[in-house]
Amino acid sequence: MNNKDEYIFECEGISKAFGGTQALSDVQLHVKKGEVLALLGENGAGKSTLMKAVIGLHQPDTGTMTFDGKPYSAKGPVDAMKAGISMIHQELNPEPYLTIAESIFLNREDMRGIILDKKKQNKRAQEILDQFDFPYPATTLMGKLTLAQMQMVEIIKAVSCDARMVIMDEPTSSLDSEETNHLFKTIRDLKARGVAIIYISHRMEEIFEICDSVAVFRDGTYVGARSMDGVTRDELISMMVGRQVKNVFPKVDCEIGETVFKVEGLTGEGFEDISFEVHKGEILGLTGLVGSGRSETMRAIFGLDKLTSGKMYLEGQEITIKNPKDAIKKGICMVNEDRKNYGLCLFRSIRENISLPNLPAKQKGLLLNQKREKRECAEVAKKLTVKAASIEHNAFSLSGGNQQKVVIAKWIMANPKVLILDEPTRGVDVGAKSEIHSLMCEFAAKGMAIIMISSELPEIMGMSDRLLIYHEGKLNGEVSRQEILSGAATQEVILTKEFGQK
Repeated sequence: MNNKDEYIFECEGISKAFGGTQALSDVQLHVKKGEVLALLGENGAGKSTLMKAVIGLHQPDTGTMTFDGKPYSAKGPVDAMKAGISMIHQELNPEPYLTIAESIFLNREDMRGIILDKKKQNKRAQEILDQFDFPYPATTLMGKLTLAQMQMVEIIKAVSCDARMVIMDEPTSSLDSEETNHLFKTIRDLKARGVAIIYISHRMEEIFEICDSVAVFRDGTYVGARSMDGVTRDELISMMVGRQVKNVFPKVDCEIGETVFKVEGLTGEGFEDISFEVHKGEILGLTGLVGSGRSETMRAIFGLDKLTSGKMYLEGQEITIKNPKDAIKKGICMVNEDRKNYGLCLFRSIRENISLPNLPAKQKGLLLNQKREKRECAEVAKKLTVKAASIEHNAFSLSGGNQQKVVIAKWIMANPKVLILDEPTRGVDVGAKSEIHSLMCEFAAKGMAIIMISSELPEIMGMSDRLLIYHEGKLNGEVSRQEILSGAATQEVILTKEFGQK
């Protein structure tokens, strides 16, 4: 090992159990000043649990931590922030009625005596936002922002408190390529100032681009650490999952049949004059910068938002969808990118979450066939490898990736005609990502029409039969799978269309 003086943060022998579940077992971690350390592992490997212990959300059962050469412990995030450690969480919990300035300076407000100095606070916040080229004034309510913009505010908040170590848990999961590049510039600036970054991500291309070293966890244990120089992607995956994952994008060419779903001239908030069709057995990919209109279009189709104009056809018949209940009845289901607000009842069990939209199929008259419900929910949870001691555990107790699997499971059980997947592998580890992709192919092979939105170009290119490209609320191009496989449509070609080039 290197000289201990190099390390700004160390932990040794950390263990943590929740009831009968051992989340961490005698783990260690060493972080150098001014380095970006990737923290890798499958969902449930213990990464987030350890980081929550670092910032005081969990108290370790055993072990010691040292920060900046001194013994360290925190009773909560405020303690951690005062010590010089801040964390950007994967799951955002913004207060919609706070302004951006109030959110940035929450628990560290500018006071004039006992009175809040709003003018000074707004000015300071605006100066920070301007450094990041953030497009909204500091007085904007958080509830007016998109998920990606809320994520950027959290990043700005963490950086603004002069932390000496910043923990970033899936920081790019809601960001487009331009916003991600801006984040990476910020990370490099922090490195130059000697700030340590712990970077949790399932996006391998990011790990190799921005990180200096990597530590790998598996099943609550520490597997090992490597320098990014000389380590391969396959080696990291093998360390993470304990096996080889040969193909993260296991696309299977399915027979593509007749048109299942068609839209003409759809217009609504954030998109205009959208027309496309999707066929039986087809995976139709939608790509574009965050805010380009791709998610907004799908929300309107599913009945979450209103359409201004346009027509929709399902199996040749014109349909009207007023709300999600209408969509589900007609056989159109959607996995929303914001699983906490639109995908889960967090304090209900895994079984209840999977069953909720599928209850009529499990009824005997007025009674629920509970035996069948439990069996089928257990089967689909097992198929998607949801990591939980029991399907009776509530969804809140799961890691972000396992929560995502539960959302996908409930719609897969509904056996829809059209399945819309908005960022289906957001926050999901590489092993589970491959499993979800295989399931997509499996259901396409059975004739399901799938529409997938993804901000990850390798994913959208690897899994789509056809790819539609959005720019500023309009379609700006179409790419076939043949063009992708032949090399005629590269990531660069698609990106230029995302930025508006014809």
